[in-house]
Amino acid sequence: MNKVNQLESYLNELGIDAAFITNPDNVFYFSGFKSNPHERLLGVMVFKDAEPFLICPQMEIPDAKNAGWESDIIGHADTDNSMAILAAAVAKRTGRLNKIAIEKSHMTVERHDALTEALGDLEILALDNRINAMRVIKDEHELQILREAAELADYAIEVGAKTLKEGITEIEVMTQIELALKKRGVTHMSFDTTVLSGPKAASPHGKTGDRKIQKGDFVLFDLGVVHKGYCSDITRTLAFGEPNDEQIEVYNLVLQAELASLEAVKPGVTAAELDQAARNVIEDAGYGEFFTHRLGHGLGISVHEFPSLHGSNNLIIESGMVFTLEPGVYVPGKVGVRIEDDVAVTDTGVEVLTKYPKELQIIQP
Repeated sequence: MNKVNQLESYLNELGIDAAFITNPDNVFYFSGFKSNPHERLLGVMVFKDAEPFLICPQMEIPDAKNAGWESDIIGHADTDNSMAILAAAVAKRTGRLNKIAIEKSHMTVERHDALTEALGDLEILALDNRINAMRVIKDEHELQILREAAELADYAIEVGAKTLKEGITEIEVMTQIELALKKRGVTHMSFDTTVLSGPKAASPHGKTGDRKIQKGDFVLFDLGVVHKGYCSDITRTLAFGEPNDEQIEVYNLVLQAELASLEAVKPGVTAAELDQAARNVIEDAGYGEFFTHRLGHGLGISVHEFPSLHGSNNLIIESGMVFTLEPGVYVPGKVGVRIEDDVAVTDTGVEVLTKYPKELQIIQP
């Protein structure tokens, strides 16, 4: 049963007339068509008892067909009232809708109001939890793509390590990484590639800049690629020149925490228990206040997706889930270390997708 069929069964089970999917990542999940429509209307309409259709900008119809969507594709020009076109397509298939499910976390108030005006008075329900439940379990095809994406992320760290030299700027290192990836066919990164050196590594969401790398710096790389529509996300922290005792202590602590969380991964544990496995190590060493974020997040079509691995999430971990494990310690002005892997939950434990070594590496100037 394909993904659209699964959603049709869900709509029938709950007596919902239709679902309108507008988040581009979810449109890709259900249709295979990847697009950034900007302000234009893009969506997949799935009915409980009628044929689905995809609506997109007129100019993108050939791309949608080439992506493999086999049902109707309805286009709209920039001069059209796209919601009126949507409403006409709905009326042609099923008449009046009484209940429709949407992604409430994605649809804007403006788009919501336009939708209800076009379709008339109807009950609007949330589809977010159902899509999360579908997307959180990856099939073997998805897992293989994620393995390939992780391999490209490993390669990117390898390039970054070889690029390090005294006086090179963070931006110059970032540029060399992305150039090397483009030569391997990568057109998009999962997010802005991060290279942070010295005290800047102590900022969990620091920005790559023109700081020159110096002897004794820790250099933190956080990056990922988009490969066949799926994302990778890796962090490694390398030493450029000999690190001091505090840097070594913090690095080994974060490594122990990451390994502890990795060892805890298996079906049946909770997201909170994974977070606590890493946090306990860091807190017991007296650095708890410097681990300032959750352990990790779901990974797939989106670089940050369901679930969130934090200390209050009692979600049961299941085989087929893919997420990051990324503990960190950030002592402002002194030292910052984060180590992040992409992992897939198996029937018996875990498969680590990212393979780049985690033991402290010292790059000699």
